Amino acid sequence: MLLLTTITGVRARRRDLRLQGRTVALVPTMGAIHEGHLCLVDRARELADEVWATVFVNPTQFGPGEDFAHYPRDLEHDRALLAGRGVALLFAPSDKEIYPRPSATVVDLPELTAGLCGTFRPGHFRGVALVVTKLLSIAQPEWAVFGAKDWQQAAVIRRLVEDLNLPVRIEVAPTVREADGLAMSSRNAYLDPDERRAATVLIRALRAAETAITSGERDGEAIRRVLTEVVASEPRAQLQYAAVVDPDTLQELARIGRLALLALAAHVGATRLIDNLLVEVP
Repeated sequence: MLLLTTITGVRARRRDLRLQGRTVALVPTMGAIHEGHLCLVDRARELADEVWATVFVNPTQFGPGEDFAHYPRDLEHDRALLAGRGVALLFAPSDKEIYPRPSATVVDLPELTAGLCGTFRPGHFRGVALVVTKLLSIAQPEWAVFGAKDWQQAAVIRRLVEDLNLPVRIEVAPTVREADGLAMSSRNAYLDPDERRAATVLIRALRAAETAITSGERDGEAIRRVLTEVVASEPRAQLQYAAVVDPDTLQELARIGRLALLALAAHVGATRLIDNLLVEVP
């Protein structure tokens, strides 16, 4: 696997591949690689001739008091895992390489970011949208692969690619879960054993709400109550939001039609976790 740290190096390699007629699928990450990331790599391998990955802890998507300084970083470990899964190129730039000076450009999608995580993390999605636009511009892949666990992020990226006419196709791969249902996340490493057990309340709440829908409940507020009550049953979990939204527009649903996205955010101990479940009405 080729490890590159400069934009010029990545662009030179992309020019070489283009002359060879070879395609690229990009998997952007912030490192702390786990099986969820590696499943994205597996999907990327099905889409293109080469899989590229990025490891960059993006400072512009962290707000004051968030865990930027303490976010897990172990490039050698990440490198080994990605190489073992067949990644051909890893781009691991410094902050200075991506942001040589503070950016004067803002990429903002307020219709998609006003609710859900955007309510509690002001500026987060502007940082995500900016860095993803940069990475797509640098790597120029035919495909980019993201995970469904960060559904709002994926919706933002799909829309910015559409609005900016970027020549890349976005693939959103299913959430990868532990055996007990907990969605895989780099932040799971922050949980102590008791918190780790408590964190499964998120998927339990989502499954309970899904059961209510498949049993005939169509009132959005009633489904939100199911989500809220299940999370409240776990004393170590503090709910931040429970939402029932349209999966495309992310607008709250008063009444559930054909599809609904159930979305949760909660603190378990000091760790903020998110999860979601797409439900298709039978």
